[in-house]
Amino acid sequence: MTCALIDIGIGNLHSAEKAFVRMAEGDQAIHVTADPEVVRRAERVVLPGDGAFPACRRALAGVPGLEEAVLEAVRAGKPLFGICVGMQLLASVGHEFETVEGLGLIPGEVVRIAPADAGLKVPHMGWNDLVVTGSHPVLDGVMTGDHAYFVHGWQFRVADPAHSLAHVDYGGEVTAIVGRDNVVATQFHPEKSQATGLRIIRNFLEWRP
Repeated sequence: MTCALIDIGIGNLHSAEKAFVRMAEGDQAIHVTADPEVVRRAERVVLPGDGAFPACRRALAGVPGLEEAVLEAVRAGKPLFGICVGMQLLASVGHEFETVEGLGLIPGEVVRIAPADAGLKVPHMGWNDLVVTGSHPVLDGVMTGDHAYFVHGWQFRVADPAHSLAHVDYGGEVTAIVGRDNVVATQFHPEKSQATGLRIIRNFLEWRP
């Protein structure tokens, strides 16, 4: 089994690669790549992202054939895992600094976090407790109250509540995990979320939708 960890040149993927390699079984190979052909051959795909939505969106589109290879993988039923801004890219549209179309794999929009409590800082940064609201194989063993590590000022507001699998409370509900068909994603960084994140990574690598 091969898993393509997409490198669009934004952010350091060393920690993510290390976590996926650690959780992979002996016959699972993790490839950090921006090569569309490697993505096409892979049996599952991971789409990380750091920074701003427009920059990540343009970086993905800027590698000839890469975006189409990701979409082909999804259409073929291969598991796709989005991380942080990689999760936000799955939305229909993002509004960070400017309005930019997303990949449209999970209907919704990316909007600024606006806590009801004016004392809460944005970006939302640090540890927070998950509130698990949906059932999914990638969440096997993950429960409400488990901790995850976040760094983000914008959030994915799903159009269909059924696509939200977990949220956190940060002056209101902030989407933490989304899923639809063979696509799942976390706003938090699983590679930095200790036991909870490693469990999610392992579950993804074993998931056969």
